[in-house]
Amino acid sequence: MTGGPHRVAIFVYDGVTLLDIAGPAEVFKEANRFGADYRIMLLSPTGADVTSSLGVRMAVDGAVSSEAAVDTLLVAGSDHYPRALVPAELADAARIPAASAGRVASICTGAFVLAAAGVLDGKRATTHWQVAHELAVRCPTCRVEPDAIYVRDGTTYTSAGVTAGIDLALALVEEDHGPDLTRDVARALVVYMQRAGGQSQFSAPLQGPPPRSPALRRITDVVTANPRGDHSLGELANHLNVSTRHLTRLFHDELSTTPARYVENIRFDLARALLDQGHTASQAATLAGFPSYESMRRVFARKLSITPAAYQRRFGTTRLT
Repeated sequence: MTGGPHRVAIFVYDGVTLLDIAGPAEVFKEANRFGADYRIMLLSPTGADVTSSLGVRMAVDGAVSSEAAVDTLLVAGSDHYPRALVPAELADAARIPAASAGRVASICTGAFVLAAAGVLDGKRATTHWQVAHELAVRCPTCRVEPDAIYVRDGTTYTSAGVTAGIDLALALVEEDHGPDLTRDVARALVVYMQRAGGQSQFSAPLQGPPPRSPALRRITDVVTANPRGDHSLGELANHLNVSTRHLTRLFHDELSTTPARYVENIRFDLARALLDQGHTASQAATLAGFPSYESMRRVFARKLSITPAAYQRRFGTTRLT
């Protein structure tokens, strides 16, 4: 860092998500208590005050064009812009400070603003898991990583949904001041310095809309009705009276997956639901149709990077035990 204060500008606008601002700001403010020197400011496109998605009116420190180059630019997210295109004037306003900032970061759907400004072109990025696919559509040169809590590509950073902005801010503080100070900040805020698993653990069940073709809908009905049954490739092909090769091609062409992986996804979704309902991990494995607890554990580790027991502790209940 330079000798002066590290200037952190948070780019805000009407409809911005309040937690995208408050979470990272608290990290930097808390870091100042332990010896850091961050100066936090809120900048809007024109310098006018803004209203958050909660209707809270926020006073800003100025317009993006009125400030000299900042050390860190954070672009907060909004529910508006995954649903609508980012207005050209908003993208232009974000492009101004991004061009001169020491490093640029987005929180949650703030990635859509950076993408519209051209900042993410050719870069790795992430955003909220619910809209990661839409970001990939709008920024076809980006390599969107939907499971990441945050992604760094050079001096450009993007975070996953909402509270992941805290994770990203901690990573930025660690980059500036090392792990010891950052650990003190995390402990003071009662958060993990690095949370286990990716954001897939927070996502909705993987099953999308039912297959379009009647043949694959029959397969879905068969597996869902009896997840513990024999759903090998041969057995599934027999249900339709087609060859295994033809069935594999149907799954690939319509669902971009294999029959075995589709069956696994249904069992995985069911196991998550059973864990949410309070079943033990062993019961969930049996009822969901996994051959063993160990096979279910491997699927959880691959998809969520956590164990079934850890998943249940996080999402089973908010009641104290």
